[in-house]
Amino acid sequence: MAPFVLSLFFLFLIGGCEGQLQIGFYSNTCPQAESTVHAVVRDAVFSDSNMPAILLRLHFHDCFVEGCDGSILIDDGPDPEKGAFSHQGVRGFDVIERAKAQLEESCPGVVSCADIVALAARDAIIMANGPAYQVPTGRRDGLVSKKSLADDMPDVSDSIQILKAKFLNKGLTEKDLVLLSAAHTIGTTACFFMTKRLYNFFPIGGGSDPAISPNFLPELKARCPQGGDVNVRLAIDEGSDKKFDKHILQNVREGFAVLESDARLNDDIVTKSVIDSYFGPLNPIFGPSFEADFVQSIVKMGQIGVKTGSNGAIRRVCSSFN
Repeated sequence: MAPFVLSLFFLFLIGGCEGQLQIGFYSNTCPQAESTVHAVVRDAVFSDSNMPAILLRLHFHDCFVEGCDGSILIDDGPDPEKGAFSHQGVRGFDVIERAKAQLEESCPGVVSCADIVALAARDAIIMANGPAYQVPTGRRDGLVSKKSLADDMPDVSDSIQILKAKFLNKGLTEKDLVLLSAAHTIGTTACFFMTKRLYNFFPIGGGSDPAISPNFLPELKARCPQGGDVNVRLAIDEGSDKKFDKHILQNVREGFAVLESDARLNDDIVTKSVIDSYFGPLNPIFGPSFEADFVQSIVKMGQIGVKTGSNGAIRRVCSSFN
């Protein structure tokens, strides 16, 4: 399926909603910025087929703490954000650093690490057969990175009420929650995150999450046996983990969600209605487009708490403050 390309006009509306970022921000100061990031991401995906999910997750985790400002990339300081429990398993830092190093050679001090993260996520989505879209840029890098600031990240064991509240706190709606959760259509998770859901689900205690289909539960338990290796990895979107599509939402509807937080989307009347809207009898011809709606949500997410103008800085190295 050819990638869905959102109209330029619509993207200008999205980019202009904050009045801060703009499409083609580097067109005069560093015209090769986006092509450089694209080339680095392409090489990374060629070397590691899981890279699209890795870079998409990195963008999400960056934006949900202190805004989309590259704070998750920092290594120096007494207690940098990168070490937070909620960021466990987040990777892709080396890809961002490679892109940054190349851009510092051609356009020193121009392109922010925060913009590289956003651009890399977009390119990764496209390389997983997802929708193509334009990224409003102009972010500057943050000056703060503290582990404690990541305490309110969405968690796989959060209830639907908590998930909705955490997204609302970032200016995101229930629809955004569904669409951004659907990014789990690519990538894997570890059995570590499955143990409670399979063997000690609250409030049942000692049992499994009843939302798991009885046709799927034995398979999950076989892959993540009680007392087994918690580092074993399994696809989050059973049956379609390499292709960016709405298949994961079908899994949520049928009880085949792997992550507890994804399953919870079916517990709420609003989030469930959003999911169902992509599987109506008139979809996809007359119904809402999952691809177009996802683009709208991720572009919106990419503008959370951005630093622009004289705020923030342009780091020379993404892992260190200047």
